[in-house]
Amino acid sequence: MFLYTVRNWPICDCLIAFHSTGYPLKKAEMYAALRKPFLVNELEPQYLLHDRRKVYERLEMFGIPVPNYALVNREFPYQELDYFVEQEDFVEVRGKRFWKPFVEKPIDGDNHSIMIYYPSSAGGGMKELFRKVGNRSSEFHPDVRRVRREGSYIYEEFMSTGGTDVKVYTVGPEYAHAEARKSPVVDGVVMRNPDGKEVRYPVLLTPAEKQMARDVCLAFRQGVCGFDLLRCERRSYVCDVNGWSFVKNSYKYYDDAACVLRKMFLDAKAPHLSSTIPPNLPWKVNEPAQPCENLTRQGSGLIGTFGQSEELRCVIAVIRHGDRTPKQKVKLKVTEEKLLNLMLKYNDNRPRAETKLKSAVQLQDLLDATRMLVPRARSGRESDSDAEDLVHAEKLLQVKAVLEEGGHFSGIYRKVQLKPLKWVKVPKSNGDGEEERPIEALMVLKYGGVLTHAGRKQAEELGRYFRNNMYPGEGTGLLRLHSTYRHDLKIYSSDEGRVQMSAAAFAKGLLDLEGQLTPILVSLVSKDSSMLDGLANARTEMEEAKAKLHEMITSESKLVQSNGNLEYPWMVDGAGLPPNASELLPRMFKLTKKVASQVKILAKDEDEKLTMTSSYEVLPPYDQAKALGKINIDVARIAAGLPCGSEGFLLMFARWKKLERELYNERKDRFDITQIPDVYDSCKYDLLHNAHLNLDGLPELFRVAKLLADGVIPNEYGINPKHKLKIGSKIARRLLGKLLIDLRNTREEAISVAELKSNLKSNPDPTSMFLKVKKEEVDTPRRLRKNEDKRSSSTSEKSLDEEEDDDKETKYRLDPKYANVKTPDRHVRTRLYFTSESHIHSLVNVLRYCNLDESLQGEESLVCNSALERLLKTRELDYMSHIVLRMFENVEVPLEDPKRYRVEMTFSHGADLSPLENDDGEDALLRQEHTLPIMGPERLQEVGSYLTLDKMEKMIRPFAMPAEDFPPSTPQAFSGYFSKSVLERLVNLWPFHKNTAAAHNK
Repeated sequence: MFLYTVRNWPICDCLIAFHSTGYPLKKAEMYAALRKPFLVNELEPQYLLHDRRKVYERLEMFGIPVPNYALVNREFPYQELDYFVEQEDFVEVRGKRFWKPFVEKPIDGDNHSIMIYYPSSAGGGMKELFRKVGNRSSEFHPDVRRVRREGSYIYEEFMSTGGTDVKVYTVGPEYAHAEARKSPVVDGVVMRNPDGKEVRYPVLLTPAEKQMARDVCLAFRQGVCGFDLLRCERRSYVCDVNGWSFVKNSYKYYDDAACVLRKMFLDAKAPHLSSTIPPNLPWKVNEPAQPCENLTRQGSGLIGTFGQSEELRCVIAVIRHGDRTPKQKVKLKVTEEKLLNLMLKYNDNRPRAETKLKSAVQLQDLLDATRMLVPRARSGRESDSDAEDLVHAEKLLQVKAVLEEGGHFSGIYRKVQLKPLKWVKVPKSNGDGEEERPIEALMVLKYGGVLTHAGRKQAEELGRYFRNNMYPGEGTGLLRLHSTYRHDLKIYSSDEGRVQMSAAAFAKGLLDLEGQLTPILVSLVSKDSSMLDGLANARTEMEEAKAKLHEMITSESKLVQSNGNLEYPWMVDGAGLPPNASELLPRMFKLTKKVASQVKILAKDEDEKLTMTSSYEVLPPYDQAKALGKINIDVARIAAGLPCGSEGFLLMFARWKKLERELYNERKDRFDITQIPDVYDSCKYDLLHNAHLNLDGLPELFRVAKLLADGVIPNEYGINPKHKLKIGSKIARRLLGKLLIDLRNTREEAISVAELKSNLKSNPDPTSMFLKVKKEEVDTPRRLRKNEDKRSSSTSEKSLDEEEDDDKETKYRLDPKYANVKTPDRHVRTRLYFTSESHIHSLVNVLRYCNLDESLQGEESLVCNSALERLLKTRELDYMSHIVLRMFENVEVPLEDPKRYRVEMTFSHGADLSPLENDDGEDALLRQEHTLPIMGPERLQEVGSYLTLDKMEKMIRPFAMPAEDFPPSTPQAFSGYFSKSVLERLVNLWPFHKNTAAAHNK
């Protein structure tokens, strides 16, 4: 009966059969054996596509790159395997370790439930990818942290692709079509056009990727098939083979596929006709798409206007993180055996080695030990304990409260360091000789600095502002440019949690994403501590500045303030310090004590509630990881009279008590001016987030602290302009170097494009150009090449040399046949650097004072005088303060003219404090929402001035990384500084003779 059914199938000469669930593959095999049709897709290899293990084996057999992976095979659900180990932040399979984020795929190729597990350092959780359901293709589960065990899985390294996936479709081994789409990893929202189809954008494949498409087609012997391509760093990887996909909304692909399939059918069944039929369809007319005029040349009245001959080429922004909780540090000497043993447990039993505790397991161990050491009852301790013991008990209680905060450990905001101070020799337990044992250690607990709901909201809003204003004329088209690779976007962050989350929230606003921040952070943000941290490089100079400040503030004589008669008031030592600073200090201390005493009463009530419960019970948990996804304030906590955010009264009191204790030493009668920024920070936080507690004296303390902080903080980065320049260059030298690399890369790419297009007009034969590229690739210095096997991770630390190589990576491009833009061969390069206050101060100081360096005598400042005056008055660089450099190319100016490339500098001091200073109208409403608006950018140059890139380079280079780390300053013909694929793709873009174009489009 089965055979009879197949015999009654219609007879055909050519058969296309696709792997899919439920397809009668066995019947198709019998039919093929019976009728012998030409098979576009061979049938027997389709069994491989049901098993991802066999797919990966076949890919590796043919030398096709795949992500690093390992197999876990279970014979029955929840089978325990001795070769499989799971820890908090990694799984290990047969000795191969996969750190989170990693990917978990079912062995079954028809099961599309794929999981991505995120590290605790990024907030933890899991994202599930699945076949599109409505407008969703993934969901984030913040509480899921352990992997599945009910079946067999492939574990593989997560490959960061910048939030974009590429789908490749082959029609025979000589043709491949590729489309980019927003990756479901980012937010899971499917972008659809008015017809309901998913929005995708055709993109060009690199030569290596074209070879991969050919190899996939041949490896599985599937003429028509689809596969997923991961583009990361400078390599591409195949991560899944579908074997049946067709493009759904590309008419050009339909026409091409029809031509290729017709040729395949004729070659197989009627070769005598194959050469006589035209290669194109009879109705096909090769007409280039008309560009959309409003996508390239624009003018903006919001930041600055530029001529119709100018095109935006580059946007660089250095941005401070958003609103955060106050940073806290607890220091205490510990002699308790439980804590000393814990130190030895995590430092491989080395008595003189320090230990850092960050993971959930480590912090839980510390919490368990601390709970046993904190006294249950604390009433009356003051009468029978000396002050030192009391302070020690208070600090242990603070450690316990910090560790209990949130109900679980996210691993991103709490860090503990244990450093041995004293040790003795004791007999070994086995009686064989002696060994050292620590008897005293210094414990340092750092916590706080958590991005608040207001900080996230600020970052998202600023991202939206950039999308709508920094790319004039594009509007929401920026999203399309990013998806099509015309927009070359990279986001960097320091390794501080608040900075990383600010970067993720900004990316969410910039690219109009949805959902929680952890997947966005891991997919789009690269951590670079070497470039965006750097205070240690200028520690000596900053200590000198602080000592000078202390002398100026605490001296009996009044400060000479600003000298209004001076032409340049910013040149005065200590500019900005209030003349009555020495009188303000005692007032600040008195008000600090007043606020601390009020918080102590609130904390005492909370303390008494805790003593009535079991030592292992805590207040209702406030989950920090979940709080990262919040954009609204926690109304329930405020209604209950609790502090806003994750801080309880005990921790709030510890914060104010520490400030009171360290601001003024009564025994020595000495003020510590380094505490002024911390007092101001706490005032600002509580006025914004805890105004409902109605702390008496807090508004006045805020005003006094602001006067002092406005003078102290800018001067900590240099007591005068030359000192500021020295400190700024030491802190930001690597960042400054990277900014110059960004600008130069953009210019050289634009020059290469312009020269190539000019050459191609006169010589349409690309052969000589490719020969030149091959030779120059060989001549490229080794230091300019990237190790292709280097592990890619959004949270891995990279050196500046590696980041420089990142900017020479393969430039993926939009297919101009579908582009509908005027200049599809040019990138709009965007580099976003998220960092802390120190880098913002340092960068601003170098920009405005670089002309004071001896090597640049006689040069005018990059910043005009009016802007210098504004910067002097703006002393605080608050949350989300940012500096933006935009570079424009005047396409009507000759390539060799310095005025072809113009740089525009703008600056914003970030959060607007007026809602904290005023209590009426709109300001009061903003304050009720616990957030502050971000000030718009201001020019740093006079209207109509023209800052060339050459001038910018000349002024900044002395303070950036050493000259030998930079490529030659004179733009040359293509020299390997950019990937050769730029030229190869441009050759593909150009309308050559039909035969040449056809050859390159294969």
